Amino acid sequence: MPSLKEVRNRITSVSSTQQITSAMKMVSAAKLRRAQDAITQMRPYATKLREILENLSACLDSSEGVYSKQREVKNVLMVVITSNRGLAGAFNANIVKAATRTIRENYSNANIQYLAIGKKGGDAFRKTAYTAAFSDFNGNELFDNLAFARVAPVAERIMQAFADGHYDKVVLVYNQFKNAAVQLPTVEQFLPVVPTQGKETSKTDYLFEPGKAEIVEDLIPRSLKTQLYKALLDSVAAEHGARMTAMHKATDNAKDLLRSLRITYNKARQASITNEILEIVGGAEALNG
Repeated sequence: MPSLKEVRNRITSVSSTQQITSAMKMVSAAKLRRAQDAITQMRPYATKLREILENLSACLDSSEGVYSKQREVKNVLMVVITSNRGLAGAFNANIVKAATRTIRENYSNANIQYLAIGKKGGDAFRKTAYTAAFSDFNGNELFDNLAFARVAPVAERIMQAFADGHYDKVVLVYNQFKNAAVQLPTVEQFLPVVPTQGKETSKTDYLFEPGKAEIVEDLIPRSLKTQLYKALLDSVAAEHGARMTAMHKATDNAKDLLRSLRITYNKARQASITNEILEIVGGAEALNG
C-alpha cells in the first residue's frame, strides 16, 4: 500500500488537473457558441451557392470553365484542415486517418502534395513521404483571426495552381460540425467543379444574364472561396465541440479518480493508526511484564 505522503501528493495533482480541465471545458463551451452561430448562418448560403455553381458547371463546355476541366488525375492536392492545439480527443487524428485512407484507396498511383491548415495536420504529414504544396505558406495563422478576407487569398492560390495545370484534382479533408458531441470527418472535392454524384442535372436551357462568361468569371471564384471558408468555420466549431466533450470526460474521470484516491488515503490512514495503537499496546505490555 502506498504511503500517506504519496497518496496526498497524488490527490493534490489530480485536483489541480481537474481544475484545469474544468476551466478548459467552460472556455470551449463559450467559444463553441460563437463558432456554432457563425457556421449555422454561413451554411445555407454556401450550400445554395454550391448548388448554383454545380448547375452552371453542368451547362459549360470544357473550354468555357477553367475550374470545371476534368483531366487525367496525375497530381492531387490534399487540403488537410486540422487545429493548432490538441486536447480535443480524436479530432485531429481522424482527419489524418481520413486523408491517408483517401489517398490509399483513390489516388495510390497519383503524385500527392498536401496543404496543411492547422499545426497538428502539418506535423503529421511532415512525417510522411508526401511533400508540401507551398513552401512559403503558413496555414496556422489563419485560425488566429479567421475571416473571409484572409481565407480568400489562400483559395485564389489553390485555384490558380489548378488553372495552371499543377494539379488535376484538389480535395478538402475537414471535420464537419454536427453538434457538440459529433464531428463528421468529411472528404470533399474542391476542384474541378462537377455536379454532385447522385443528383440529377437539370437539362433546362437557361438564359444567363448578363452572360455565361461573366457569371463564370465572378460566381465560380466566389463560390470556391466561400466553400473553403465554410470548411474552416466547420472545423473551428467542430474543434471546440470536441475539446469541450474531451474536457468534460476528463473532468469526470478526475472526479472518479479523486474518489478512489480518498478511499485509498483513508484506508492507509486507518492502517497507520492501527499500527501505532498496536505499538503502544505492545510497549505497555512489555513494561508491565
